[in-house]
Amino acid sequence: MHLSEITHPNQLHGLSVRQLQQIARQIRDKHLQTVAVNGGHLGPGLGVVELTLGLYQTLDLDRDKVIWDVGHQAYPHKLLTGRYDRFHTLRQKDGVAGYLKLCENKFDHFGAGHASTSISAALGMALARDLKGEKFKAVAVIGDGALTGGMALEAINHAGHLPKTNLLVVLNDNDMSISRNVGAIPRYLNKMRLSQPVQFIKDNLEEQFKQIPFVGESLSPELGRIKEGMKRLAVPKVGAVFEELGFTYIGPVDGHNIEELIATFQQAHQIQGPVLVHVATVKGKGYEIAELDQVGYHAQSPFNVATGKAIPSSKPKPPAYAKVFSHTLVKLAEQNPKIVGITAAMATGTGLDKLQAKLPNQYIDVGIAEQHAITLAAGLATQGMRPVAVIYSTFLQRAYDQIIHDVCIQNLPVFFCLDRAGIVGADGPTHQGMYDIAYLRCIPNMTIMAPKDEAELQSMVVTGVNHSGPIAMRYPRGNGYGVPLMEEGWEPLEIGKGEILRTGDDVLIVGYGTMVYPGMQAAEILSEHGIEATVINARFVKPLDTELILPLAKKIGRVITLEEGCVMGGFGSAIAEALLDADILVPVKRFGVPDVLVDHAEPNESKTELGLTSHQIAERVLQAFFKQQVAAVV
Repeated sequence: MHLSEITHPNQLHGLSVRQLQQIARQIRDKHLQTVAVNGGHLGPGLGVVELTLGLYQTLDLDRDKVIWDVGHQAYPHKLLTGRYDRFHTLRQKDGVAGYLKLCENKFDHFGAGHASTSISAALGMALARDLKGEKFKAVAVIGDGALTGGMALEAINHAGHLPKTNLLVVLNDNDMSISRNVGAIPRYLNKMRLSQPVQFIKDNLEEQFKQIPFVGESLSPELGRIKEGMKRLAVPKVGAVFEELGFTYIGPVDGHNIEELIATFQQAHQIQGPVLVHVATVKGKGYEIAELDQVGYHAQSPFNVATGKAIPSSKPKPPAYAKVFSHTLVKLAEQNPKIVGITAAMATGTGLDKLQAKLPNQYIDVGIAEQHAITLAAGLATQGMRPVAVIYSTFLQRAYDQIIHDVCIQNLPVFFCLDRAGIVGADGPTHQGMYDIAYLRCIPNMTIMAPKDEAELQSMVVTGVNHSGPIAMRYPRGNGYGVPLMEEGWEPLEIGKGEILRTGDDVLIVGYGTMVYPGMQAAEILSEHGIEATVINARFVKPLDTELILPLAKKIGRVITLEEGCVMGGFGSAIAEALLDADILVPVKRFGVPDVLVDHAEPNESKTELGLTSHQIAERVLQAFFKQQVAAVV
């Protein structure tokens, strides 16, 4: 059977191990070739091919439910569930999503782009099953990295107290250090511990000793210790932790041995209560380049399969915002030992790996634990340090209470750096940084800013590390504009002060962050139609530069706001509120992301669909305010 013939995972039933191994090779080839062209997550999926095949061989996916944590690991799942023919559209507009989506496929039982959600979701499904009297297996597949998230540990704690609730957790452990624990001895211990004779002895030992006259009752405490000793003898150290939490632990299991995986999962399905199967895998398995560089090949832009090298751009690109940010932060940290960079398992993505390499004592990685990261930063701040929490906008949502409760209420100087703010492209709705303007600006004591370009970002980094209270800076994914940068000598910006970039009497355009330059371009287009615009770079959404904006709004009488974020409660709302509070009743048109989920696509495709290109902005301004005077923009 060829992979292209599989449209339902139950077609794997009855296939021999050799046939499954052939399909495994085809999955890896298709996965590798597709990501090489489209970009996307590579290493995680290559590492779980056999795990996926072995698990699906033991399930009836017409009834049973598998919840994949994050979705990085789920490309093999997608190839086995009817998406082979469309897999070449991976992460493209209207194509196969890079993450799981309930609406994409009936076998995507739970959507997720953030880590550590799978066990909670699977447990919820298992509890619903039992309440409804239904019969199906609930399986959560979670990586060892995602297991650092507090939510996963909370779910394990809950599940361990439900001994009659059947739940299978598959721990995909791709840490190379675990490989030496995979072999004959762990397999033998699992076989021995879970065999009927050992279970019988364990369950009946105390009852047998109680029958001894004059002795049985007095041995109860000792018998408890004997039973615990038997358990610890048969369980590796890591497994003992899960056993103490109420799980039956099996592992480590060779994650690339299909025959062993099938036997293990079949055994696990027979055990009542929560079970954890610990599977040791190699990230990037089957593609040597990815195996040797597991960090670099976690995800890749398009690359040459033969060399592993990224396909070069047709023309040189300006430096990425993240690169400019990290370079600037390292320079400042070299001069100020109180600056401490904090990441939640995203050192490379945020650029903090540069700080780690240069100043390791001023760098902290907390794992996938955004809540802990923020309260940790608050603790650092109480001791006079200057914590810089560098977290993707979409991931900072997970620490919202900590921002309010631990930082802003106490007015502590924590600098929040929100990478990937705005439209991020191929990762889709779970990763779009749409909401940070709205969810941060309502918090007392918070200052919020966004640079119009990479040079202004440098000044804002200085502003942030020197501010006396909570302050946030949002900046986009991708490259800057190529404006001149400084190596040092940056000056902080005056808090709450914007700048005028262009003057005109017909319309006021107030841009924020990444939308300032499109605003300038729209003003040039309007000028060709005889419409002259004043353009303001707001810099700050909180506090707003009302001294600059309000008089101009009153004088000009027409206001346009531009932002790359949700319109509801966002930057435009802040401008409208300020005008209303000042009794300035002028028409305001807000440009941004409406109340919709932005799906995966190239950022420019999304912006076009949302009407946020400079030509579209100019045309909408003409239609809104000047349609009697000029023709539409061509």
